[in-house]
Amino acid sequence: MAFDGVFTHYIVNELNEQLHYGRINKIYQISNYELIFLIRGHQQTHKLLCSIHPNYARCHITKENYPYPKEPPMFCMLLRKHLEGGRITKIEQKDNDRIVKFYIEHFNEMGDKDIKIFIVEVMGKHSNIILVNQKTNIIIDSLKHISPFLNSFRTLQPGATYIHPPTHDKVNFFLAKKEHFSNFLYDDTNLSKQLVQYFEGVSPLCAKELIFDTILNNEGLYQSYNDFIDRLEHHFNPSIIYTPKKTYFYLIPLKHIKGTIKTFSSLGDMLDRYYFNKDKEERIKQQTQDLEKYIKNELEKNKNKLNNLNTDLVLAKEALNYKVYGDLIIANSYHLKKGMTSLKATSYENNQEVTIELDPLKTPIENAKKYYHKYQKAKKAMGHLKKHMKLTKEEINYFEVLQEQIKSASLNDALEIRQELEEAHYLKRNISKKKKKKHKPQYEAYEIDGAIIYVGKNNLQNEYITHKLAHKTDYFMHVKDMPGAHVIIRYHEELTETIIRTAAQLAAYYSKGRLSSSVPVDYTLVKNIRKVPGSKFGFVTYDNQKTIYIDPDEDFIHALKNSKSYQ
Repeated sequence: MAFDGVFTHYIVNELNEQLHYGRINKIYQISNYELIFLIRGHQQTHKLLCSIHPNYARCHITKENYPYPKEPPMFCMLLRKHLEGGRITKIEQKDNDRIVKFYIEHFNEMGDKDIKIFIVEVMGKHSNIILVNQKTNIIIDSLKHISPFLNSFRTLQPGATYIHPPTHDKVNFFLAKKEHFSNFLYDDTNLSKQLVQYFEGVSPLCAKELIFDTILNNEGLYQSYNDFIDRLEHHFNPSIIYTPKKTYFYLIPLKHIKGTIKTFSSLGDMLDRYYFNKDKEERIKQQTQDLEKYIKNELEKNKNKLNNLNTDLVLAKEALNYKVYGDLIIANSYHLKKGMTSLKATSYENNQEVTIELDPLKTPIENAKKYYHKYQKAKKAMGHLKKHMKLTKEEINYFEVLQEQIKSASLNDALEIRQELEEAHYLKRNISKKKKKKHKPQYEAYEIDGAIIYVGKNNLQNEYITHKLAHKTDYFMHVKDMPGAHVIIRYHEELTETIIRTAAQLAAYYSKGRLSSSVPVDYTLVKNIRKVPGSKFGFVTYDNQKTIYIDPDEDFIHALKNSKSYQ
């Protein structure tokens, strides 16, 4: 992983620069894996994000806006009790491991000074957050509990003695000497693996950079090591490298990976950009798994229903031939007798011979009536089938829209989608004794060059901003022929190119075409918008539109959300 011990070394430097002796004002637990600390230091408030997510574990200063839950979990309440109001006196890394330790000084219940150690272990699926009493080295609590039955060497639960993870006697990468580089088999194709196993804090990514374009011997690798340290110290430049298959991040641009490089002024900004939306989607999934599963199941159910209806329609169309069979029986009744089991006749529709089964217990007229009855039944069934197919297609379209909306939804957006499904009686509403006040949907708003741009990210928001908030002279924007957000532009002059392109970016990004290029986006005056009669929330038609083609740019959306224009 890129968040290795070397990376942690520089993260700790960045944390010390901005948080040393900062005061902890508030602590929030925003998910099962993540904590946010609001810390006042150096005349400004910083947000410290600590995540132990199996795939997105990290610890850094963030500028992202996270939704704070109303009710804090038990672990969060315990941290507030022990750490809020305290000052961070020291931040250090354990050797060159992926362990960050915050020493926090505060006054205990007796009014005496006390120091607690807040420890973040960034180790993939083994990541953890632990609070330890410095005097006794006893664990007060941890976010994940590890009992002695699971790990006999290292117990992580209240009352246990804190023990660091084993280091396997590796050499600290920053303390390496020339003689250390004589311990490798240079003719081995797995030299990078040897480096990872020998040096503490070195990841495969770092090891591959060390041996890239290097003379593979003792002198050559030691020189490469010194050059690498020099690049870290004097050419420090946090970077994200985009390749067609994967995206990487590290402290410096990596020579061994060819791709598009984007640099950042700080490690926190780089990590914010790299994990933009990744952890948010995971956090929302934790709280809306049942909703996402329901939408997926309903979509699959309706698609299967449509397939069955199509099969029934084919059979019903075949049954329309029964009228021809009835006509042929009547036409040939003069030589038919009761007791006959079949009739061979030439069809007047295609001049081909057909064999018609007859009931030997019925007269020719009775057999003809039987086929006419089947024909009428099939004809009536076709009408019902077409009606049900139309309704099923509408349901599929509706749930496809919801499926797209849930992908880019914030927690609040997801809750509004749940509310919409409850109001439409798809989901059972939770019965509460207290009547909740109905709040207006929480849409997004941006100010660009004097224009206000409103964005609806679900059907309730779309309905509100298009049919209640928008004026007839405002502009409406939507991706062409696919599910997406409603975007309203309020501007009393002629739209500038910047305003049009910004609104189009928002419309394209919050749509099914997010990952496509040259996404067509229509825009027209709100007065040209009409609701589709009998349709669900947010479904409209429009005319007199113009079309702009846009390439959705996540970097642009990220910058827009973190700018002053985001309201």
